[in-house]
Formats: sequence, C-alpha cells, structure tokens
Amino acid sequence: MSEIKKIKHRLCARHIGVLPTDKIYTNLIKQAILMTLKSEHVDMPCAVSVLITNDEGIKKYNNDYRGVNKPTDVLSFPMHNFIGHGWSNIVNLDIDMDTQTVQLGDIVISISTIKRNARRYGHSIEQETTRMIIHSALHLLGYDHGREMRSKELALMRYMGFTDDK
Repeated sequence: MSEIKKIKHRLCARHIGVLPTDKIYTNLIKQAILMTLKSEHVDMPCAVSVLITNDEGIKKYNNDYRGVNKPTDVLSFPMHNFIGHGWSNIVNLDIDMDTQTVQLGDIVISISTIKRNARRYGHSIEQETTRMIIHSALHLLGYDHGREMRSKELALMRYMGFTDDK
C-alpha cells in the first residue's frame, strides 16, 4: 500500500495597522492558501508570506509596485515565472536550502477594503476574505484573470463551504 505524503507548507502572517479583532482572520487566510495549494497538487513544501493590513498600508504597496495611489483589496507578488499556469508549469524552481521550501511569493491584503467589499456584495467578511486569498494564491501559481481562474475560485469556495457565487 502506498503511503500518502503530507506536504508541510510554511505560511507566515504578519499584521500591520489592523485591529486586534481583525487577527481572527489569520487562520481562515492560512486555510484558504493551504486548500488552494492542495487543489493545485503542489507536491513540494512551499512558503507564502501574508501581510494583513489596512487601506493605508496596502495603498503604499499599490503605489510603490503598481503606480496606483489608492487602496485595493489584495496584491500578489509571485516569486517564480510560469510557462503557463499551475504548479506543473513553474520554471527555474528555487529551493531555499535552509528551510527546504519553495518561496511562492507574498500576499498583501487590506481587511478594511475586504470589509467594505463584503458589505457591497452582500457577503460575509469571511467569505470575501477567503475569495480574495484564493484569488491571490492562484496568482502566485501563475494564473491570470480569466474563465479558468474564476472556475477554480468558485470550486474552492464551494469546497470551503461558501455557496453564494456573487
């Protein structure tokens, strides 16, 4: 009987400028990233860093890296190039010899914008947070906006117990 290999991913979450009550979303964020990696059959230990911040914090990143001087909901900073999308299309795989992980990239999320968007779309904060983290994690794996990415987002949302596809 073959043994199922358990992959140990490293997820680091930091908080800057958020209320102590907003830190409760950290576990949800980690769960959404892990489910996304699992669904994409990521078969090596990976590291993802997440900064949970407010509108002021994400506005600075948005301006510095995209030249857009306003807040947004989430930003993705992939560390690898892909020849398509998905884990199997990663090129120049760089393994950190100290941690034996592949650094996939960084995610910056504004809980302030997430809360506003949740109200606007009629979602819970948990649903909107999960949706945006899945979206961002797929970007780290080389996906770009399109039908396939949206289909994967919806499937993962349903798998995580969110049935409203708004």
